[in-house]
Amino acid sequence: MTFTIPLFRCFCLFFHAVVVFNLVSATELTFELADDDIQCFFEEIDKGEKFSLDYQVITGGNYDVDCSVVDPGENILYEESKKQYDHFSHTAEETGVYKVCFSNEFSTFSHKTVYFDLQTGEEPALIPEMHNRVSALTQMESSSVLIHEILKTISDSQTHYRLREAIDRIRADEIHEHVMYWSIGETVILFVVSISQVVMLKSFFTDKKPLPGLSS
Repeated sequence: MTFTIPLFRCFCLFFHAVVVFNLVSATELTFELADDDIQCFFEEIDKGEKFSLDYQVITGGNYDVDCSVVDPGENILYEESKKQYDHFSHTAEETGVYKVCFSNEFSTFSHKTVYFDLQTGEEPALIPEMHNRVSALTQMESSSVLIHEILKTISDSQTHYRLREAIDRIRADEIHEHVMYWSIGETVILFVVSISQVVMLKSFFTDKKPLPGLSS
């Protein structure tokens, strides 16, 4: 009996953690944004619900993009121009469909790859009575809360490192491409110069035939 209660308690906390993750709606997307183009995404949010937006340009041009957030009444909640990355959070003042737009209209030839993460809803406490209870948390509850917070931190860190890895890999590919073209150009120039020098040196040691009528 002494082992059954803690295990059951642990199962309840795990089940509640799963429900908590389901209560928080999150949308992560990486998409291509063509030059002189604009793309919008829509999310229905209830009044009083908190939402946050994180975005970052992964590839293209100067790694910048225009971003705006508009509420159901067509009021602009957020608007920034030529940002590489940013964060925006807000509490919905009315229920309806909110619009998030990314614009690359200022660019005429650079395609962009944009990542964004839109989270709606506020995560409730892992243990519902944690803020109101008088007694301290048990060791099992404290461990569960700690693991829950660590898992959230790990998830955010993995997303950040994936983005940084993607940006660094693309930049490395671009540098490799530039180095390859430069090496090909240097090789061509080296062959041309070498052949020109051989032809020039050969002309110095070639016996020239005397012109007719000039011989003694």
